[in-house]
Amino acid sequence: MLKPQTVLETLQELTGSRDDVVFTTGVGQHQMWAMQYLQCDQPRSFVTSGGLGTMGFGVPAAVGVKAARPDATVICIDGDGCFQMTAQELATAALERLPIVVVLINNGWLGMVRQWQELFYDSRFAETHLTHQVPDYALLAEAYGCAGFTVETEDELEPALTAALASGRTAVVDARCDPEEKCYPMFPPAPPPST
Repeated sequence: MLKPQTVLETLQELTGSRDDVVFTTGVGQHQMWAMQYLQCDQPRSFVTSGGLGTMGFGVPAAVGVKAARPDATVICIDGDGCFQMTAQELATAALERLPIVVVLINNGWLGMVRQWQELFYDSRFAETHLTHQVPDYALLAEAYGCAGFTVETEDELEPALTAALASGRTAVVDARCDPEEKCYPMFPPAPPPST
């Protein structure tokens, strides 16, 4: 199973020498890892909702960036939970010929919420498990007229990312990652105020 850090480091290696790359993100662990592992030296090359908690932001933001900057290589780093909120915008990208690449850090969970539940709520997991397989994101991408790739091992990672970036089409790379991987630093919630 892949480590999310490996996915982002490989993506950085493939795109780091280019100054036309713009990254967008959804919200969650993948957002934090993207901030930690992707080097964005150009102004306006990292588009995220920050701490506003806007799950589903990544794909529509990527489509908007591509419309505004048609010559840019636009890559959305998304999680499987965020992606399911706005995946239908793949249709917009395909129909309007606005090719973006979506790299899914698919850990089969709402990862950030799972991490909180594990660390601060005695592993009482509730409504956070999604599975790696449902839906099949590569097939979903193809149903929208896009290219789809499923990656489960490091050997498959670089070829899939390279093919997605070179395709000239909207593409989804489903990188199936370790659900146990944590994102740090992380601060515990404040205790409730005493009355």
